[in-house]
Amino acid sequence: MQEHFHALLKIWFHFVETWGYLGVFLLMALESSIVPIPSEIVMPPAAYWAAQGRMSFWGVVLAGTAGSWFGSIVSYAVSRAVGEPVVRRYGRYVFLPPDKLAVMERWVAEYGVSGIFFARLLPVVRHLVSIPAGVLKMAVGPFSAATTVGAFLWCTVLSWFGMKVIGDSPQLLESPAELAHALKAKMHLVVVAVVLFAAAYAAMVWLKKRASTPASR
Repeated sequence: MQEHFHALLKIWFHFVETWGYLGVFLLMALESSIVPIPSEIVMPPAAYWAAQGRMSFWGVVLAGTAGSWFGSIVSYAVSRAVGEPVVRRYGRYVFLPPDKLAVMERWVAEYGVSGIFFARLLPVVRHLVSIPAGVLKMAVGPFSAATTVGAFLWCTVLSWFGMKVIGDSPQLLESPAELAHALKAKMHLVVVAVVLFAAAYAAMVWLKKRASTPASR
C-alpha cells in the first residue's frame, strides 16, 4: 500500500513539474470551484520544485492564490446569476444539499467578509463558500479581497509545509519508507496551523458576539 501511494505521489509531482505555474493556477482554480481537488496535493508538490530551483516559492504562492481567486469568483458569479432557487434545487449535485446551503448562508450572513476569509482556511468549506456568497449577493469587492487574502495565507502555509517536509530532502521521492517517516515526523506543523486557525475563528466569534451585545447601562 505504501509503495502504491508513493508511486502515485511521484506521478503527481512530475505532473506539477511539467505544467509549472499554469498547472498550479488551473488546479487551484478547480479546487476553489465545485471540483473537489484538495489544495493539499497541489501546493506542496509545487513548493518542492521551488525548493529544487525549478520554480520560485513566491511564484508558486501567487499562482495558487490567483487560481483560488479565479475559481472562487467564477462560482460566485454563476451562483449570483442563477439565484437561490436554482442553487437550492441543484446544489446537491455539487456537494451542497439544501441543508448545507442553509448553514453556509447563515455563516456568510452573520460573519460577512470575516466569514469568507476564515472559510478559505477550512477544508471542504473553502471551495463551497463562494456559492452562498453569490446567492446572497455579497459585494464583489469585499468578497474578492477576503478570498484573496485567505487564499494567499493558505497557499503560503501549504507551500511552506511542502518545502519543510521534502523540499530539502529530494531523496525522499525515491524511498516510500523515508517519505512516510518524514510526513509523520513533521505532521505537528499541520497540527499547530490547525490550532492557530481554530483560535482565530474562536476570537472572531467572540468579537462578533461582543459587538452585537448591547452595552450595559
